[in-house]
Amino acid sequence: MKPALSVLQVLEKGSFTTGSVVQMYELARGLASRGHRVGVVSRPGGEVGERCRGDQIPFFPLPLRHEFDIASALLLGRLLDEREADVVHVHKGIAHSAALFATLFAKRRPILVVNRGVSFPLDAASSLKYRFRLDAVVTVCEDIRRVVIDSGGVPPEKVHVVYAGVDLSRFDSSRSDGARVRREWGVRPDEELLVQVGAREWKGWRDLVSAAALSAGEFPRLRTAVVACKDQAERDLVLAFARERGVGDRVLAIGFRGDMPDVLAAADVVADLSSEGLGITGTIREAMALGRPVVASAAGGNPELVEDGVSGLLVPPRDPAAVAAAVRRVLSDPALAARLGAAGRQRVVRGFSTEIRLDRIEELYSRLIAGRAREGRSREATTVSR
Repeated sequence: MKPALSVLQVLEKGSFTTGSVVQMYELARGLASRGHRVGVVSRPGGEVGERCRGDQIPFFPLPLRHEFDIASALLLGRLLDEREADVVHVHKGIAHSAALFATLFAKRRPILVVNRGVSFPLDAASSLKYRFRLDAVVTVCEDIRRVVIDSGGVPPEKVHVVYAGVDLSRFDSSRSDGARVRREWGVRPDEELLVQVGAREWKGWRDLVSAAALSAGEFPRLRTAVVACKDQAERDLVLAFARERGVGDRVLAIGFRGDMPDVLAAADVVADLSSEGLGITGTIREAMALGRPVVASAAGGNPELVEDGVSGLLVPPRDPAAVAAAVRRVLSDPALAARLGAAGRQRVVRGFSTEIRLDRIEELYSRLIAGRAREGRSREATTVSR
């Protein structure tokens, strides 16, 4: 059994509609279940604190207002000492800055691990943070690892790929109820349903609606749902675009949902057409875990997850015609859809589950701590020899 570690997970965001929050919390809960002494630091008033209290994980609210919130950094530094932290693992930019300053104020210097889940290049200011008092960067795919090394000048040996994971007990087709969601949305059993989660521009929802319009003649019963519209204005934007494309009566604009296993299980095809900034799209990973056939853009780290023609279909970014062709392949060939779904499930089970991620993070923490100890002994030996 590995020795128990004192670990703080730090993230300023507090809504579980954000993938980074989901992954941070699953990591915290998983490490706690393995006997580690875990605490979570985030802003007060969000969903994270409430979830921590329900799972009996210590929660420490800090303002984390901005990159130079010295008051939060001082409080975090005190917390590092009080909890005798071995590792502080940060998941966004403000959390990174707070932890970096905290290591200057604290008596104790824990291992500092930074999570990076987007493929945008590091700017000059971020590059400085990534080169100072940093022990490791965890990226969610090889594509982001290359970006961090190339744009940030981070030594390659400090950048580690640990794929984000899926909770297989939650995203289990035998436990999900897609039929309930279809009834709620008014989608009949004889209609096909194409689903994408995410309505930001770079998520490619316009390409999805355009592809649905191209497919309308061949698949007159195809319905398309764009899920996670943040407000009514965003829903109106989606529906207006659908009307422009002649499919206003076939497109659904849906808000945020807390029942994602059921939402994804409702789909005949799950798509994500993101074109920039992505690592590996979480909803594609989750849909594969549920055995749903997926169509994903060949961008970011998606090709590291989806084996084209084996565990899903990949399409070029910003290419509605290619999306329409991929959707047509799946909907017109039930045997192919079944093969892709089954292979997708196995792909996630073998390499992209929460448990596999926990194993790899635990191993990384232990290796970093052992390396720090060796460096300390080496310095002591050098001092004595002098």
